[in-house]
Amino acid sequence: MKNIITLFVLILFAFGCANQKKTQKKEVEQGIKTKEITEVTLYGGLLNRVENFPSKYIQPRNIDVWIPTGYTKNKKYNVLYMHDGQMLFDSTTTWNKQEWKVDEWATQLQKNNTVKGFIVVAIHNIPEIRWQDLFPQKAYDFIDESIKPSLKSIAGSKDFTLNGDNYLQFLVKELKPFIDENFSVYRDKAHTFVMGSSMGGLMSMYAISEYPEVFGGAACLSTHWVGAMPTEDNPYPEAIFKYVDKNLPSAGTHKIYFDYGNQTLDQYYPIYASKVDEILKDKGYSEVDSKNLFFEGTDHSENSWNKRFNIPLKFLLAK
Repeated sequence: MKNIITLFVLILFAFGCANQKKTQKKEVEQGIKTKEITEVTLYGGLLNRVENFPSKYIQPRNIDVWIPTGYTKNKKYNVLYMHDGQMLFDSTTTWNKQEWKVDEWATQLQKNNTVKGFIVVAIHNIPEIRWQDLFPQKAYDFIDESIKPSLKSIAGSKDFTLNGDNYLQFLVKELKPFIDENFSVYRDKAHTFVMGSSMGGLMSMYAISEYPEVFGGAACLSTHWVGAMPTEDNPYPEAIFKYVDKNLPSAGTHKIYFDYGNQTLDQYYPIYASKVDEILKDKGYSEVDSKNLFFEGTDHSENSWNKRFNIPLKFLLAK
C-alpha cells in the first residue's frame, strides 16, 4: 500500500497508500530548540515526523504524528499516544514486515463517524533499551532486595538501568507540550489517551497510574504481565500486580482496556486474567469503563493486534 516520492532526499522511507505521496519539511520552534518536521502523505491522512526528538530524560528518537485528512485548526482533536511507533503504519519498514494498520483503522472509524476526531502520536522505541524504557519502574520496588541481583538474566539485558520514569517524564513534560502547542488538540485528560502492546501495554498501564491527571484512558494489548523473559520463579508478575493494586486510578474518571490471546508469547497471559478482573472490580470499574478481553487463538504480533485495534479505539474514543 505504500509508495513514497520524496522532494528532498536525506532518508527514503515509505508510509501510506497507493496514491502518489508528497513530502516536505517545515521548522517548528519549541523552547530553545528548532525541530524539523517531515510531512508524508499517508493513507487517510498526513504523517508528521520529527527525527531524533531532543530530550533531557531519554535518548532522542523519532516521533510520528498522524493527522486525518480534513484536519483543521478550526476544531480540536483528541490525542492518542502510542509506543513502539515504528511498528504502527508501514509493514515495509518494520523488522518483521507487520504493522498495526493504525492509519487504516483510524481513517475508517473517523470517516464512519464511529469515534471522535483524534490524532495519533507515535513514539519510536530504541530496540537495545526498549525494556528499560517501558518497564513500569516503580513495580521494581515491590521485589525483595535479596533477589534483585539475580534478575539481570531474566530481563535479557546487560544494562539494567530502569528508565520508565524518565520515559514518562519525556512524554508528559516534553512531548505533550510540543503536541499541545503545535497541533489543534484538547489538552485535558478527558481527551488524552495512551496505548501499547506487550511491554507497551505495561507502560500504558503505568502512564495512567503515574499521571492520572494527564491521561483519561489507557489501552493495553497483550500486556506483558510476566515483566521480562518467561521463567520459573519469576518475581516480576507479583511485583507488577502489587504496584497495579496500589496505584491504578479508581473508577469514575478513567477508562482502562486490557486484552490477551493464548498463542506464542501470549500463552503466558491467561493465568493472570482473574487477577486483572479482581483488581478492576476492587477499583470500582465495570463493563462501562473497563475491559479485559480474551481473543482465542491469537498470538503476540502486530498481525493479531491490527485485527482488533478497532476495539480499543472504539472503547476509548466512541462518540
